Amino acid sequence: MEKSQTPNSPYIDDMKFTMIKYLLVVLAISFLFALTAQAQKHVETGEKAPLFSLTDQNGKTFNMANEVGKSTLVIYFYPKDESMVCTKEACAFRDSFNEFTKAGAKVIGINSGTVASHKAFVDHYKLPFTLLSDPDNKVYNMFGVKKKMFMSGRETFVVDKTGKVVYSHAAMLQGKEHADDALTFIKQAK
Repeated sequence: MEKSQTPNSPYIDDMKFTMIKYLLVVLAISFLFALTAQAQKHVETGEKAPLFSLTDQNGKTFNMANEVGKSTLVIYFYPKDESMVCTKEACAFRDSFNEFTKAGAKVIGINSGTVASHKAFVDHYKLPFTLLSDPDNKVYNMFGVKKKMFMSGRETFVVDKTGKVVYSHAAMLQGKEHADDALTFIKQAK
C-alpha cells in the first residue's frame, strides 16, 4: 500500500531542507563569531600577560615564561616592517633604547612578518631589540589586539616583573608616542 501524497509535499520537503540548511549556516556563523570574540578578549591593566613562544629575527625561540621576573617587558605590536608609522615607532624605541635599558626594561616588537623580514628591518634601521614573528597572529589574539583599518593593530603593553600588565597604550597612527609614553610610564613607576 502506497502512502498518499499531497500535491504540495515535494515543495514542503524542499522548504524544510532549505530551512535546515539556513539554520545550520546561522549556527556555524554564530559559533565562529563566538570563537573570534573569545580569542579577541583584550588583556587589561592588572591582568597577567599571556605566556607565549615565538621566533625572533635571528631564528631563535623567545619564550615569555623565561623572561618574566628578569626585567620589565615592553611588548609592542605593530602592523608591518618598513611601513611609515611602524618605522617611526621602531626608530623611537631604538633612539630611547639606552633609557629603557637603564630603567630595567626590555623592548620586544611583534607582528605577523617573517623572520627574514624582521631581520632585514633590524639591519636596515640598526634596531637593538628583539622582533618576534607571529605569522598566524596567535599572540596578537592572546593579547586581544584589535585590527584597525583592515590592518593588524598597534598597541604597547608594559609587563612588570611579576608578569602583570601595568600599562597599555593603543594609537594606530602615532607610532613614536608608543615609545615615548611607555618610557615615561616606566620612569614614573620607579
